[in-house]
Parts: sequence; C-alpha cells; structure tokens
Amino acid sequence: MLKSNFAVKRKLLTSQKTLLLFYLVFLQMSYVFAQDMPRVRATIDTLCTPYMGGRGYGRDATDKGERKAAEYLAEKFKKMGLQYFGKDYFQYFKLDVNTHKVVQLKINNKKLVLGQDFILNPISKSGKGNYKIQQLDSNIFDNEEVQKRFLNENISKKVIILNKKEQKKIVDLPIEIVQKIYTAKAILELQDTKLTATIGTKENSNPIFEVKTSAIPKKLKKAKFVVKSDFLKDYQTQNIIGYVRGRVVPDSFLVFSAHYDHLGKMGNIYFPGANDNASGVSMLLELAEFYAKNPPNYSVAFMFFGAEEAGLIGSQYYTENPLFDLKKIKFLTNLDLVGTGDEGATVVNATLFPEEFSILQELDIKGNYLPKITKRGKAANSDHYFFSQKGVKAFFIYTLGGIKAYHDTDDIAKTLPLTRYTQFFALMKDFIKALDKK
Repeated sequence: MLKSNFAVKRKLLTSQKTLLLFYLVFLQMSYVFAQDMPRVRATIDTLCTPYMGGRGYGRDATDKGERKAAEYLAEKFKKMGLQYFGKDYFQYFKLDVNTHKVVQLKINNKKLVLGQDFILNPISKSGKGNYKIQQLDSNIFDNEEVQKRFLNENISKKVIILNKKEQKKIVDLPIEIVQKIYTAKAILELQDTKLTATIGTKENSNPIFEVKTSAIPKKLKKAKFVVKSDFLKDYQTQNIIGYVRGRVVPDSFLVFSAHYDHLGKMGNIYFPGANDNASGVSMLLELAEFYAKNPPNYSVAFMFFGAEEAGLIGSQYYTENPLFDLKKIKFLTNLDLVGTGDEGATVVNATLFPEEFSILQELDIKGNYLPKITKRGKAANSDHYFFSQKGVKAFFIYTLGGIKAYHDTDDIAKTLPLTRYTQFFALMKDFIKALDKK
C-alpha cells in the first residue's frame, strides 16, 4: 500500500513538473512570437505627437520633425542591437523643400479654418493682402474675343477663383492665358471632395488656396490672406538603415522598408500621419525586434526612407548609393498604410513576381490572416519603385478598409484601428520564413 502511494505521488509530481515546464516554454514562446500591441500603440503615438510635427522639414530645430523621428528610430535600432553599414545607422542626402510658417485666409471677412476649410498648394510663395475676388468668364474656354479681353485686363491686384470644372479645363487654354491667370495675387481653387495635402519641392507661384466649396459664402467679394513661405534649398535629411546578420548566408539580404517622413507643418497645423506611415514604421520595428532575437538564414535589413512624400527621394538616393550590392537583395517588402486590413491588402508588383505572390496568398489562406490579398501591377507609388527599376524583386503592400483619412489632419493615432495588425505581422513572418528556405 505504501509502495503504491509512493508511485502515485511520484507520477503526480512528474506530471506537475511537466505542466510547469510546458507553462515556462509557453511563456517563452509567447514572449518571442506574440505581438506587443501596447508597444505598437506607443510607437505610433510617439511618431504622431506635436513634438514630431508631422515628421516634416523646417529651418528651426523645433520644426525638424523628420530629424527627431530619425533619431528616435536609430535609438530603437541601437537598443535592439541591430548592426549598421558604415559608422552609424544614418545615410544622409539633400532635397529642396517648400515650407509654410504662416497660412491664413478670410473670405468676406469670414475666417476659414486651415486643415478643415482650406489648405495651401505646396508650390505657393509668400504673399498677403486684401483683394477683390474675380470669377473667370465661363466663355474664356472657347471664345477668342473673351480671351483677348482677358489678356488686356489688369488682374495683378485681384484674386481669381476657379471651380472644379475650370481647374480641369484650364490646361486646354492657350499658355498665355494660363500664365496671365497666375499673375493674380492669389488663386482660390474650389474643392467638392476632401482636402488632400502634399509636399512641394519648388516655390513658383503666388499663393494657391484649395478651398472647400461648402466653406465659402455665396456672394464673393474679397479675400484677405497671409502666407509666409520658407524655401529650404539643399535641406539635409536622412535614411535610417540597420540589419540583423544571417546565420547561414549573411552576405545576402531579405529587406523590409517603410518611409518614416510625412507632410510636416502648414501654418499652425501639422499632419500626424498615423496610417501614412507610422503604421508601417511600427511594423518594421516589431519585425526588427523579432528577428534580432531570431536571426534567419539570410541577413535581414530594415530601411526607413526619408522624403518619400516629396517624391520617393530617399529611396531613389539609396538605390543610386547602395550600402551593399543591390544584387545581394533576395527580396524587398515595402510597407506603407498598414494600419487597417478589415478588407484585406493589395500587393503592388504582384503581376511582376507571380511566384512570390502565390506564396504570400497561400500563406494568407492557410493562416486565415486577412480576408483577401489582391494583386496589382507595377506602380511608382512608394519606395519599392526604384528598387524594381534596378532589377530588385520587390513588393509594396498596403492594407484596405477602415478609416479613409489620408494626407489630412484626420490621420491620427487615436482613430487608427490596427484591425488586422497582429495577423499581418504573422503573415510577414511566414512570408520571410518561406523566402528564407529558398
């Protein structure tokens, strides 16, 4: 009886040890594989703070949001223990960029709200005044007499207003008419759809205001405005690049990329850029965190590009000044706008690389990660483009559904849903695992 009890106790103890061991392994696996969503949220929140100022450009240190973001990301790489090419994580380059310190507009003495009622076209120069608003004669587009009369008018102290239809037709006018229109003190371009801001790399026009039609009174009399522009010539910015050394084939690379810059400030507002592209930046940091602890066979490089919003300038510079041979890139995956996903994702360049797209799609179905993954052809719409032009296999992946905020003041961290973030992260790991075996 005593022997039997001892055997039972020993069996029970062994079982308890097994459960404890399983629990410890589970905790370790959870640490390695689970998504740290509070950390993800903290990253996105940080990148979207007023301190980062829309991760844009400026002459004053307080306005250099892109630099603040770059230093933040480099520090993240350092803490993870990522290696770098050269002396640090930075690759510097220059661009011309137009910035606007003051942007104010009143119509008929009604103050319009910047970012909600209107925005400024990025090529605008400085200007100010209170001038009469003039509507173009609708016959100017097909009546030579009206065109001649307009050429003889003095509009140098007037503000010209253009509706959506006129904006589309203006390109068909004789060049001297178009040039004359832009000699006005300012242009008001009416918009029936949402206001979508961009970055300007030139300063070559009197102020052009893009104004919501619903924000202006029916009878237009005068427009009072103040614009103070600051054109930055040869502004220095940077890419941030680090890597995890591969265990078996360290001289070949799988690459993840994302742009960290956004639209910066405009007058007294800034553009947070949560989905575009704090979401992609956070995803790269999560992937870097994972692979720093779990190096694959191939090396994995993580590239944060600057000046994407100004015309893919950072990634183009990199492809012309690579830190390692572009032929050593096995595959590049560029992530931009990955903060949603309830309607799936789209893959640019999918038609160029059907084998890799098929792998991605099969993994998605097997893991039940996203509702669908749709294919798209070649497009020069993000940082993958110049790599493709150099013969590098590359995808640009963006998620679909959820919020519609884009290049506006509504693209904020608070409303970014991250609907399929953890699933997308798992899909990216599976994809790299599949490529790592090839």
